[in-house]
Amino acid sequence: VQLQASGGGWVRPGGSLTLSCAASGFTVASRTIAWFRQAPGKEREGVSIISSLGTTTRYIDSAKGRFTIAKDDAKDTVYLQMNNLKLEDTAIYYCARCKEYPCDFVSRRYDNWGQGTLVTVSS
Repeated sequence: VQLQASGGGWVRPGGSLTLSCAASGFTVASRTIAWFRQAPGKEREGVSIISSLGTTTRYIDSAKGRFTIAKDDAKDTVYLQMNNLKLEDTAIYYCARCKEYPCDFVSRRYDNWGQGTLVTVSS
């Protein structure tokens, strides 16, 4: 079982990036998947969640209206479209699989973290 995040990079403030989280060993249609991030010197925080059926999504307040989580079950991939990026969005972004309810933004309820992908927002 593995999750591999990709798609990070450098972008100017106001720019956009789309992150991908590819699953192997299980199907994203069977589990809730979340994106977390960890900025330098800060604790890891949850960013967005998508339910196994894709019918329920959640975002932290700072991401609402700017980020969109979606998934393609046929590709076993979850995406995070990030628009209007801000300096404070700079972080390593991880995707993880929920292992225990409730599937909220508590990181200990997730496993299979993977290596993450770095997003740098700077001018």
